[in-house]
Amino acid sequence: MSGLIGKKVGMTSLFDEKGKNIPCTVIEVGPCVVTQVRTAAVDGYDALQLGFDDKAEKRTDKAAGGHFKKANTSPKKKVVEFQNFDQEYQLGDTITVDLFTEGEFVDISGTSKGKGFQGVVKRHGFAGVGQATHGQHNRLRAPGSIGAASYPARVFKGMRMAGRMGGDTIKVQNLKVLKVVTDKNLLVVKGCVPGHTNAYVIVQK
Repeated sequence: MSGLIGKKVGMTSLFDEKGKNIPCTVIEVGPCVVTQVRTAAVDGYDALQLGFDDKAEKRTDKAAGGHFKKANTSPKKKVVEFQNFDQEYQLGDTITVDLFTEGEFVDISGTSKGKGFQGVVKRHGFAGVGQATHGQHNRLRAPGSIGAASYPARVFKGMRMAGRMGGDTIKVQNLKVLKVVTDKNLLVVKGCVPGHTNAYVIVQK
């Protein structure tokens, strides 16, 4: 899928023509530079490697520095490959947020916020005991029994238990593009997007 690399700016809200308040996310999308052109003859497939967000040269190793120099651009922090663009691009070309139009639907993937070690109520939505009756004083958010019986005498794999939560790659599909601000490279989409503020996201058509 064709698309661009972006950075999550934050959330806001817009009013539609009926006066309904719509929560939306603002993403700084592009400009992305074509840092490599993959071809079927050389690489076995057709794709464009795009770079986003400038990086200091002193923080870039020589191999990566030469790679970006070949595209006549500064080193980039984030590099991702995309396929199936409507038009052809050459090495060093810049693709902006104009790739998207208002009203279309996009898929956005990013890394969710890390929440550390969490219990079953927060991680899996367990209800807990509910009412603290019959002398229970510390079992309100406990997972309860996790085993079966003397057979199979073990805990099954995949049992929902406490553990590390967040920090996963998540794709949210079919988010509607509400507004494209070309002069500031901003994309306003309906709904929420995974990741913290200033986190990198991948927007695909």
